[in-house]
Amino acid sequence: MNQTYLSKFYQKPVENLLMDFTTMASQMTDLLNLSIGDPDLITDSAIIESAFKDVKAGHTHYTASDGSQEFIQAVIHFYQRQYNLDFKPEQVRASVGALQGMYLTLQVLLDKDDEVIIHEPFFSPYKTQVIEAGGTPVIIPTYEEDGFQINLEILKKAITPKTKAIIINSPNNPTGAVFSKETFKQIADLAIEHNFFILSDEVYEAFNFYDDFTPMATFAPDNTITFSSFSKAFAMTGWRIGYMIAPEYINKACKLLNEDITFSAPSPSQRAGIYALNHAEELVPKVVAVFQERLEYVEKRVAEIPFITLHPVKGSMYAFINISKTGLNSVDFSMKLLQEKQVLVIPGKAFGESGDDYIRLAATQDMAILEDAFNRIAELSFQ
Repeated sequence: MNQTYLSKFYQKPVENLLMDFTTMASQMTDLLNLSIGDPDLITDSAIIESAFKDVKAGHTHYTASDGSQEFIQAVIHFYQRQYNLDFKPEQVRASVGALQGMYLTLQVLLDKDDEVIIHEPFFSPYKTQVIEAGGTPVIIPTYEEDGFQINLEILKKAITPKTKAIIINSPNNPTGAVFSKETFKQIADLAIEHNFFILSDEVYEAFNFYDDFTPMATFAPDNTITFSSFSKAFAMTGWRIGYMIAPEYINKACKLLNEDITFSAPSPSQRAGIYALNHAEELVPKVVAVFQERLEYVEKRVAEIPFITLHPVKGSMYAFINISKTGLNSVDFSMKLLQEKQVLVIPGKAFGESGDDYIRLAATQDMAILEDAFNRIAELSFQ
């Protein structure tokens, strides 16, 4: 038996630049890995100790498919404290990271050829998940000269009778852009007017460095499905725990689907999430401060190197660095950097065609590694 026994969808060769570069980098001994959004920080010891105490006390079983009532209430209370938003328990679902929530949502929302608008550059699983659900991705560009903000006129032209949803990500991976409250409100108004959903990926909500974050659900509660995760703000990537907040009828459909997949999110991880949310005001600022300091350092170092530039980073944990002055595309630049200097970044093309003049650098290593990386980048020659 061979590959031809796979479904036709998975027989097609799929470009995965991150995987290709990571495979090559795995053979290198002096590697500086600035490619993925996995913080080098260890989960706060208070979260770990609380979760392990709960595990020893017997929290090792299935919870309800939606999550334990304690977890759901912790999410509800967090949004009440932070954003003055009120949600019903029936709207909240624990998920295995934020992406699982989006996967379930797209599967229950989309019929064949339904359209989902995605602003580019984008986190690559968005497009793949839309296609896997039978939908059609409709890509709209954002531009550095506009601060990578969504252009409302471009968005309006992308809306058709087949538009089922738009995926929004702010603070943004990979660009570091933060959409203004006015932009959120205008998108919300369009969703209400044209009767489509807003799938709001708010994983980086805490990493809004220079302004207070306002959830999309503030502006269009009936149209918005919110996805978030503990991975970034609490440095909990390996715990694989997140949540989604949606209209009750969507959550009910997701429950039916998920009972045939993972059934529930891991109980120990939910316990960790409960403690994290209940102590967010104490725990999150410490993590955010680390990444803000690192990205401010990245901006300083980029400004010192003549062949790269960087639009000011407003949020997230990434720098989307413009390499167009080098004359190389993102794949060739990233390959040169990896082969000559053993620094691993992600080519901007991995986030859509409009990203091909950029590389994404993740500030997920300590200052000493960032300093070493930029010293190596500065040594590159393009003559």
